[in-house]
Amino acid sequence: MGTRSDTPVLDTLAAMTVDSIERCGLDDRTLILTRLAALAAMDAPAISYLAHVSPAVRAGLTAEQLQDVLVAIAPVVGTARVMSAATHISEALGITIALAEAEAEAMAEVAARSRSRP
Repeated sequence: MGTRSDTPVLDTLAAMTVDSIERCGLDDRTLILTRLAALAAMDAPAISYLAHVSPAVRAGLTAEQLQDVLVAIAPVVGTARVMSAATHISEALGITIALAEAEAEAMAEVAARSRSRP
């Protein structure tokens, strides 16, 4: 039996992702674009896209490239799925930006408090 965890579902998903990446021969950009296309095809929620925002940024993907993926898959998955994916990607980006802003604010508060201490 494996060790017990407070986050067994997240731990399992992370392990599956690592295993998939280790066994995959695709370059980082192609891997992320492929995963985003798969998420769009299955009408995944915004939270599923959230896990791919940082890897997409690290891979140097642009908004235009993400749009190109949606354009490419539109005839296969349909208009409704593509529009849903676009909305979910936008939501994931908004969540990422909000989290980054909150982290920056928290860091600024800590820095301000440490400067104000004698």
